[in-house]
Amino acid sequence: MNWINNMNNALEYIENNIEKDIKSEDVAKKAYSSKFHFLRIFNILTGMTLGEYIRKRRLSLACKDLMTSDMKIIDISFKYGYETPEAFTKAFKKIHKVTPSKARKTGINLKAIPPISFQISIKGEKRMDYKIVKKESFKIVGVKKRFTSVNGENFKNIPKFWDEVCSNGTLEKLQNNANELGVLGVCYDFDEELEEFSYMIAIEGKSIKDLKNSEVVDIPKCSWAVFESIGPMPHAIQKVIKKIYEEWFPATHYEHANAPELEVYLPGNPSSEDYKCEVWIPIIDK
Repeated sequence: MNWINNMNNALEYIENNIEKDIKSEDVAKKAYSSKFHFLRIFNILTGMTLGEYIRKRRLSLACKDLMTSDMKIIDISFKYGYETPEAFTKAFKKIHKVTPSKARKTGINLKAIPPISFQISIKGEKRMDYKIVKKESFKIVGVKKRFTSVNGENFKNIPKFWDEVCSNGTLEKLQNNANELGVLGVCYDFDEELEEFSYMIAIEGKSIKDLKNSEVVDIPKCSWAVFESIGPMPHAIQKVIKKIYEEWFPATHYEHANAPELEVYLPGNPSSEDYKCEVWIPIIDK
């Protein structure tokens, strides 16, 4: 319940300061959360970044002023943080397909983004079992790409990256050099405000002979919450990751440690209904 109250306090802070310069770190403080964890949770739960939500709320309130007051368009644009009337018109037209002046003259129906709120949802599904693992720092070596999570593009394009690595022989080289952790999918270097991150297909180690375009990344000493995924890839593991953020984090006293996330791929057939792998989420105890 405290988590729900804290998140809603952050939303209330946004509404009370909607005409001011709102910094993401100040919003996160209202939720008693780190900036990184708050932005990551907010994005996954709402499907938009914090900045996008604030922009949509400001535009909604600007629409209200446009249609219910005699304020000049230039004054409305400055009131809600637009640097120029042209910038306001561009944002307005992108949503409503007409200019503010035309909307005011014709009295058309405008789209509004109401304030959101977080509530407890009791689904009655199977609980998420997990274990805590503490591990010293180590190095990984592999190949990487940068991905965007806008509109869930990462869920489409990361499997394509795996197909590419498999077809060009890189995956076989990784498998032949893997140790106890096996082959890893590693998410790191997150930028939640831009909705971007790096993804590496790698193994624990410092180098692999004849592996082109390989990179080495340091994984810090950390505590990890480890979750089991059972089912065919990539859908099974994607479902587990989504549940971690939607259900597990809100129900616990843990917070994301702003370190790399690991997908640990164990031996077996990834297309099988009983294929097992693991998701390792770096955590700190609040």
